[in-house]
Amino acid sequence: VRQAMARSHGLPVVAGGKSMGGRIASMLAAKQGPDFPGTALVFFGYPLHRPGMTDHLRDAHLPRIRVPMLFIQGTRDPLARFDLMEALVERLGPIARLHVVTDGDHSFHVRGGGDSDRDNGRALGQIAGAFVRTVVGA
Repeated sequence: VRQAMARSHGLPVVAGGKSMGGRIASMLAAKQGPDFPGTALVFFGYPLHRPGMTDHLRDAHLPRIRVPMLFIQGTRDPLARFDLMEALVERLGPIARLHVVTDGDHSFHVRGGGDSDRDNGRALGQIAGAFVRTVVGA
């Protein structure tokens, strides 16, 4: 993130990732706390727990994050039972937002959906972009 900041020429830097990549970005942001140089975090399919193992959530570090967060989650994601994800975002408060992919799995495949994975990916990118524009005031 610091390297990206050095190359950003003053533009905001947003970190995040898909699944474990997002979790690692969140752990870095939590570890650095107020010293985290990023502007926001975007998580595509945050792995809140292992499949079927909802008694051990991977969320203890998230309250230490000090930048806005967007969680993009499918309602059928086996790595993030949806009611637990909703409760997490509510606990985190206004710093966190949740975008719901109705009937989407961990890869955002929607059963019986007419859109291709490419179309879904493009739409999710637009959602992430809108979030970033809101955060940076653009």
